[in-house]
Amino acid sequence: MKGYLWTGGDPGSQKTVAPPQNGRLAPWEAIAVEAVGNVIEFWGFKRNQGRVWGLLYLRGEPLTAGEIERELDLSKGGVSMLLRDLEHWGVIQRVRVPQDTVWRYAAETDLVRMVTHVVEEREAAFVTRIRADLSEARRLAEGAGGVQAEKLRRLERMAVLADHVERALRLFIKTSRLDVGGVLGAFRDGALSRGKGER
Repeated sequence: MKGYLWTGGDPGSQKTVAPPQNGRLAPWEAIAVEAVGNVIEFWGFKRNQGRVWGLLYLRGEPLTAGEIERELDLSKGGVSMLLRDLEHWGVIQRVRVPQDTVWRYAAETDLVRMVTHVVEEREAAFVTRIRADLSEARRLAEGAGGVQAEKLRRLERMAVLADHVERALRLFIKTSRLDVGGVLGAFRDGALSRGKGER
């Protein structure tokens, strides 16, 4: 199992931190945790994945799976699956407090790095597949014969848009800067010819 030793504070600090006390969520915590869950669900992930990350981020200290279960009123099996998913996405880390025998889980606190990792794992791979599908659709349409020129042009514009989206995502992954200029201009007059010329 991957993980690291939690000492609290800055990396390398020798000061240990006592495990957090169990307790019900404060009203403000509950609102914030639910808000994160709603956003994550809107993005196409599981709502409880957002709730777990939100709880860990707000607490600022690692919690055990049992503590997460009690705080969020979730089942043991559900929490186990959520933690596995969140570790895969790189948004939480498995840690161990000195003199403790159980694994705890801490939230990734570098939000830019977290979003970049998720984009790289999911969105970028998805757009790459979309580009491949559109390329195949264009090839089949051109080979079929009899497809109206306007339909071929619209299909080409869809492919150009996918190209721009992929470039924007790749740039974000490399620099943490999101440039959507090409995406917004993909359907404007002349965008199609520019897209061809950039290849």
